Amino acid sequence: MDCAEEVSLLRRELAGMPGILDLNFDVVKAKMTVQFDAARLDRGQIAKAVARTGMKAEPYLEAAAVQPWWQRHGRALLTALSGLAIIAGTLAHSDSGSDFLKSLLAHEGRHEMPLASKVLYLVAIGAGMYHAAPKAWVALRRWNAEMNVLVTVSIIGAVALGEWGEGATLAFLFSLAGLLESWSMSRARKAVSGLLAVTPTEATVLHGHGEHKVAVEKVKIGEVVRVKPGERIPCDGVVTLGTSLVNQALITGESIPVAKEPGAAVFAGAMNGAGLIEVRVSKAPTDSLLARMLRMLEGAQHRRAPSEQFVERFSRVYTPVMFVLAALVAAVPALFMGRSWADSAYQGMVILLISCPCALVISTPVTVVAALASAARRGVLVKGGAYLEEAAKIKAIAFDKTGVLTCGQPEVQSFLTVDGLTESAALGRLLALEKRSEHPVGQAIIRYAGDRPVAASAVTEFRALTGRGAEATIDGERFWAGSHRFVHEKSLEHDELCHHVNTLEDAGHTAFLCGTDHKVWAAVSMSDPLRPEAAAALDALRGLGVKRMVMLTGDNSVTAKAVGKELSLDEVSADLLPDEKAQHVQALRREFGRVAMVGDGINDAQALASANLGVALGKRSTDVALETADVVLVNDDLRNLAFLFRHSRRAARVIQQNVTFAIGLKLAFLAMALAGTATLWMAIAADMGATLLVTFNGLRLLRATR
Repeated sequence: MDCAEEVSLLRRELAGMPGILDLNFDVVKAKMTVQFDAARLDRGQIAKAVARTGMKAEPYLEAAAVQPWWQRHGRALLTALSGLAIIAGTLAHSDSGSDFLKSLLAHEGRHEMPLASKVLYLVAIGAGMYHAAPKAWVALRRWNAEMNVLVTVSIIGAVALGEWGEGATLAFLFSLAGLLESWSMSRARKAVSGLLAVTPTEATVLHGHGEHKVAVEKVKIGEVVRVKPGERIPCDGVVTLGTSLVNQALITGESIPVAKEPGAAVFAGAMNGAGLIEVRVSKAPTDSLLARMLRMLEGAQHRRAPSEQFVERFSRVYTPVMFVLAALVAAVPALFMGRSWADSAYQGMVILLISCPCALVISTPVTVVAALASAARRGVLVKGGAYLEEAAKIKAIAFDKTGVLTCGQPEVQSFLTVDGLTESAALGRLLALEKRSEHPVGQAIIRYAGDRPVAASAVTEFRALTGRGAEATIDGERFWAGSHRFVHEKSLEHDELCHHVNTLEDAGHTAFLCGTDHKVWAAVSMSDPLRPEAAAALDALRGLGVKRMVMLTGDNSVTAKAVGKELSLDEVSADLLPDEKAQHVQALRREFGRVAMVGDGINDAQALASANLGVALGKRSTDVALETADVVLVNDDLRNLAFLFRHSRRAARVIQQNVTFAIGLKLAFLAMALAGTATLWMAIAADMGATLLVTFNGLRLLRATR
């Protein structure tokens, strides 16, 4: 299964079978997923239905089994046989060789030729149409005028008119186009699978004073694995011993090996350099960054680009119309203009061949798959062609602040308690609360407490309050931590702390408070530095014509405005709850039409879903953000946003080039055919030449520009 036409063929054959509940197709992986009622249908019947289309169904395996020799090389062998038979038939047709050459440019009528030439041409036709003829028969039975039918009818007509050489050449070139289409899809398929099939099957797990090999899927969180020089890292984790340079280009798109030392994060599938390292596994193999990439890519082809859907709808109407036009060209001149039936039928077949929508149908999917694969190699995971096209139209971008424009690892700058409370008493409760939280503020508190002799208290009834803070029962009473706004909601104002918080916020710090339901205990201030690449990334986006860039954050307005001023953002909106972020995104959509949202947390999920294009950061985003987003920046590098927009615009240009060329060339030859000056050879050149050209033009996108 290599193209949308074959998907349509399978869908028509299977959809009407009793017991079929649902069908899904992934062209990139050549995979068909069938949900069926086992009481009414079995796998054997499904396989037989697939066989009726000229294709073969077998159980799908993630680790592809070795294909039989004929399955791997049969199409190429038949194409070569068809070409050689044409050469042999031409040589045998020595008596009319000059006529054969003349017919390249003009139709000369019926040619006498020896039986040997006819047999050889027939062999060429049989070999060339081996894969297409069964599909044409299935399409005919269902009254579906698709490209295999067009070519088959034209070949039969050419033979009936005595144009054996032209019919055989058409069969050969159609087979060659199918071979190249299969090759191009195979190349794109390998480009995607090459991103994913890099995890080793075994890992060296340390235990006691020894080690043993286990299957990667059996490695557990917390175990330590040893990675020798030149080996691939089996699981996501943190280096506990040793230093090395690790090449993680296939995972994050970073072209230069990254130095890793104790405490550094590493990813499954990355290649270890010259040093031996030990890694403590932090995520289950099924939840590694690489495994999540696999799941995200899994359904990419179901989310087809609008241009791809348009081309399919267009071809479904266009092909029957061209059949009618061909019939009129074949009949009207003979009936009303005195032209011979042979000449009229010949021109009708020329119309059929010129109208064949091969180039039009293949122009978009090959381009989209190539663009998705090359973007993934760069560390930009786009979940489908629809989102790739959407990225080319973005006019405004909204950014979350913490972890997106800033490093996302705030550090505690001050810890102020009131009413004689000790820091250790307040910090012990706060530490207990924040250990249950995944928020960056909580991690900063944990790091701060790690340098002090503080023990966390026991916690029950923990509850996260999205956009406000968190609370739990500690030492028998409710203890909370949250923003200044949360304190207002609880009516627990404290003049000294409020003054202190205002001073901190005026200085650009983020401040939050903690306490019980009866009083405030302490105020904590933090600062979060900008990402090193943030300013350059935003400048690049401005250079690409993005009209407006705004920040949407739940942080306080003073801190947010300080960051916005440093990055020269057009607008800053602070103190926002999740639904308020989504409302701001919707307002941007009403003003600019196409809006992207870049976020990483649970509180960004609504805004990500509200945007035309949701973008998440792969390393630090929550699972909710990753699932909601349409694009994932695997290496968290904001500069890849500019790459995404350039790459998507380039893909859109290539699609436009392919569609324009495919339709324009056909219109030109169609005009020649209606004037009676076109030949089957010209039709072959128009159809197969256009198919090959758009295929190779689309494959250029496998190489993503820097």
